Amino acid sequence: MEPQVIQQADPADVEKNKAMAIVGYIIPILFFIPLISDGKNSPFAKFHANQQLSLLLAGVVGGMVCSFSMIILIGFLLVPLLWITMMVFAIMGLISAIKGTMKPLPLIGKIQIIK
Repeated sequence: MEPQVIQQADPADVEKNKAMAIVGYIIPILFFIPLISDGKNSPFAKFHANQQLSLLLAGVVGGMVCSFSMIILIGFLLVPLLWITMMVFAIMGLISAIKGTMKPLPLIGKIQIIK
């Protein structure tokens, strides 16, 4: 397993766009806010918007898998596991945004949706 690369963002970019990078971790559906504001030109805000979108999509896909697995009654075990995992990943992303780093989330962090 290769080590995760933690990118440092430009300190001026971080200070200007930190709130944009944080908002999507707190309210996941708002991941697009940096993309329609001044954050669209910020590598820091775009990185975190991409992480937030990946997290949101992973939650949706995981929720669908849990729904389908309810038929065989294993979904009742998967739902809490999915919820805890999504919360841990969101907290990890939030900490990364607060620190001003661009650390990819585990498992889903390398997915590039927003360029």
